[in-house]
Amino acid sequence: MRIETREGYEGTGPGAITPDGCAVEVYARLPVGDEPDIIAAAVPAGAHILELGSGAGRVTHPLLERGFTVTAVDESAAMLARVRGARTICGPIETLDLGEKFDVVMLASFLVHAGDEEVRRGLLRTCVRHVARDGCVLVQREGADHHTNVPRERVDPSGFTVRIASVEPAGEGVNSVRAEYVFPDAVWTQTFLSRPLTKEQFESALAEAGLEVDAYLTPDGIWVRAVPVG
Repeated sequence: MRIETREGYEGTGPGAITPDGCAVEVYARLPVGDEPDIIAAAVPAGAHILELGSGAGRVTHPLLERGFTVTAVDESAAMLARVRGARTICGPIETLDLGEKFDVVMLASFLVHAGDEEVRRGLLRTCVRHVARDGCVLVQREGADHHTNVPRERVDPSGFTVRIASVEPAGEGVNSVRAEYVFPDAVWTQTFLSRPLTKEQFESALAEAGLEVDAYLTPDGIWVRAVPVG
């Protein structure tokens, strides 16, 4: 099923662009950070992970190397074509219903900050629908200054620059964020909608879906382990 570009989202640059404005080539190039180590320390060894929004496999592949089984979900077939060694499922995350339960469900890439509150509710319902009763959900939140420390940029040692160029109000608590990825051979941009959430708002959103925080996994509170209520 082909997903059209989502309203308020766009991307520019060479190659395929996903419905939320991500450039497939950029995500195939970006190096992995400490995410696999954080995840591996927070879940049982060898767990079966449902990775919601896997992209091109930047985190998927290191998790496979660590002995996890991964089912990778993304709404972009072009992204999933870059994934190797994992079962892949293409479709919108917020309506996913596999009829299966997983040891771990992972909602990374700040997806919980979806600009559309109904989309966010759908994402969290998907997490609850697929997590085992004794399993957990790992969520990646935005940092406290994500929308205020702007513009900002990070120059990677390998020679490219990631820049958050602007954050502009887009109405009803939502911001339009413009990111730029500058490589020696090409430049890509992504514009997307993001809804800042305080810790209290985040925990309230979890509770509405039937989840509660089990632990904040990093000192900055960006990575969270949640569990089903009851």
